[in-house]
Amino acid sequence: MTLPRHAATRYVEPLREGGSLPAVVDTADGGLFVVKFRGAGQGAKALIAELVVGRLAQAIGLPVPALAIVELSEAFGRSEPDPEIQDILRGSEGVNVGLRYLDGAFNFDAAAAGDLVPVELATRLVWFDALVTNVDRAPRNPNLLVWRRSPWLIDHGGALYAHHDWPAVDAARTRAAFPRIRDHIFLGQADDLDAADAELAAVLTPDVLARVLDEVPDELYTDPVGCREFTSADAARARYADYLLTRLAPPREFVAEAIRARDALRREPPQRLSARR
Repeated sequence: MTLPRHAATRYVEPLREGGSLPAVVDTADGGLFVVKFRGAGQGAKALIAELVVGRLAQAIGLPVPALAIVELSEAFGRSEPDPEIQDILRGSEGVNVGLRYLDGAFNFDAAAAGDLVPVELATRLVWFDALVTNVDRAPRNPNLLVWRRSPWLIDHGGALYAHHDWPAVDAARTRAAFPRIRDHIFLGQADDLDAADAELAAVLTPDVLARVLDEVPDELYTDPVGCREFTSADAARARYADYLLTRLAPPREFVAEAIRARDALRREPPQRLSARR
């Protein structure tokens, strides 16, 4: 299976939340997507993480908007008056990553929409974010949208952060716990993480990982700016596969760390309202 590819036809509007300046883009035959650009400061590896983590999340049943490859022509965005955006678009000719635009969606607020995230989903999400070392699921920035009264996961470009320094990532670092799970917005809500671990790890088989990694275009793995350490897309895929398979091999320290962090959180006295602000 390959991800759908669409040609970008119109730059609709920038989304100025975060540092990567994604934008709503119309396509020739696919409709509207929120596009993450390869020419943005975070580069090709953020797009690789977006695709790999998003597709793995979908494989275990987590709600992620449909993903696609969105291709920009050399002429795309020439009429854009903002010089910063012009620079990003010039550096993004070719392959970029799009997430289906959810018209009418709004940012998740636990105080207003916490009941839309059941315990089972919270538990699975804590497990998954610990696996992929996702640092962006904290209360102030949970990277969740609410659309049609359902939560949707977005913006996984900061996950898999080990890939920014592959030479330093040995087996011990690969298998290490993920201490920042203590900041996860749903940690206190997570229930049986051991059961989630047994279920979800069994789904992410070597075949599933290979299929997901094969869906990432060669152009991202061999990007001359962001991925210089790889001489071929196959070499890159093999490195990501080794990382993920090693991290999934039992015993999984990231699960034990999540359980320790959750239990420690539950032992803490409730904060006064003023302290939460």
